[in-house]
Amino acid sequence: MQISVVEKTTQRQAADAIVIPFWQEKKKAVAACDAKEFAKAYAELLKAGDFHGKEGETVILYPSKGKEKRIILLGIGDKKAGSIDTFRRAYSQSVKAALRKKMRSVNFILPSVDWVESPVLAKAISEGILLTNYAFDQLKEKVLKEDPHPLLVKGCLIGCSKKDHEIVKKTAQIVSVVNFVRDLVNGNADDVTAIALSQAAKDIEKQFSKTVKTTILNKKQLEQEKMGLLLAVGKGAACDPALIVIEYKGDPKSKQMTAIVGKGITYDTGGLNIKVAGTGMETMKCDMAGAAATLGILRAAAAIGLKHNLVGVIAAAENAVGPLSYKPGDVFRSRAGITVEITNTDAEGRLVLADALSYVQDKYRLSRMIDLATLTGGIVIALGEEATGLFSNNDALAKALTKAGDLSHERVWRLPIYAEYKEYLKSQIADIKNSGPRKASSASGAMFLQQFVKKVPWAHLDIAGTAYLSEPRTYNPTLATGVGVRLLIEFLENL
Repeated sequence: MQISVVEKTTQRQAADAIVIPFWQEKKKAVAACDAKEFAKAYAELLKAGDFHGKEGETVILYPSKGKEKRIILLGIGDKKAGSIDTFRRAYSQSVKAALRKKMRSVNFILPSVDWVESPVLAKAISEGILLTNYAFDQLKEKVLKEDPHPLLVKGCLIGCSKKDHEIVKKTAQIVSVVNFVRDLVNGNADDVTAIALSQAAKDIEKQFSKTVKTTILNKKQLEQEKMGLLLAVGKGAACDPALIVIEYKGDPKSKQMTAIVGKGITYDTGGLNIKVAGTGMETMKCDMAGAAATLGILRAAAAIGLKHNLVGVIAAAENAVGPLSYKPGDVFRSRAGITVEITNTDAEGRLVLADALSYVQDKYRLSRMIDLATLTGGIVIALGEEATGLFSNNDALAKALTKAGDLSHERVWRLPIYAEYKEYLKSQIADIKNSGPRKASSASGAMFLQQFVKKVPWAHLDIAGTAYLSEPRTYNPTLATGVGVRLLIEFLENL
């Protein structure tokens, strides 16, 4: 989608529709912008009381003349009770209204808001528009034949300053990457393999060759690195596991380096502890969402020229059932030398992450390390799909991620890693076992990972609830959300 900005309504070009925002004041709709030009078109509607300005409420009018064929009245709710995300959600509804009528171009008037800075408002509204203007229709033959381009092609924000233009432009670049991540997570597991993820990483290097370097460790190299846990998980699959390393030098003069580590289980059957029918195996193509987000964060950083140094590490494998599958009760040695008893082959994500965390700490001098993983069903029980679980050994890092989550609305909620949780992972035959009891399952998963963290500030983001929704909502029109990209870019920009 091509998105542009103008300061005044007189500067806009013709479009299929124009969106006019309204506050809801005492159950009455009040224009949230200078809308005198359009007042006659909606006066009778407001007088009749058929539009109240409730958040997300839309009405389409058909004026007799003007640059647009339609006027979309958009409710943005109570002026005093709103938040930044109110504007994302509300303008998302205007896009949905336009798409239902198969519109291709829309002008969006921004509201006048005295409690939000103009760049922040422009960013939030453009996010709401761009994130909603997404579809995953590649596998729908009928849809593609009837309407191969079902989305908005052009959008113009009215009421933006020249300063806002750069914000909107950068936002469009970041959302484009979010959609790239969504495509990977929505894709078929047989297509989005360790090989495909490796190729995606190579493509980033090809596109940004001056700042990005990609290295792929194949099975033989994993054996040389003694990555016993990653190799164990990938034993039963037709496609060999891989460790994908992407280096981004956004500030070569700086010694600061942030590691982003992603869980890349391209499909999770549960292994020999196979998932029971009806417990979500059909959604397990999403178990590489952490890896996809890691690719997205590195790609977004390169696209916007982020002034920071990053290394992205992806542990990619399929947890398949086969004659070579790793077995419950067996013990495997990790790259760090810690031996692990396998008590549940469905707790495989922490295994591949452990070797990846060990690798990146030994190979790079890190300032901080953040991993993203669809790690536990327990985090969905605890937080639902509204927040990502945050575990950390560093208060300052946790606070910074929480702030970034509030700004991006990819919210995180910090949970504890009490020393007592280590008791859950005690093994009689190995240094540690990979799975504890059902209680505090997310915390014990984080505790497992912490055994492989040295002195570096570290945060673990359990995105099991936020990466792949049970149903589309607000500005996430498909189940895959691309969570993590906007959160971590916001965090990195504010370091």
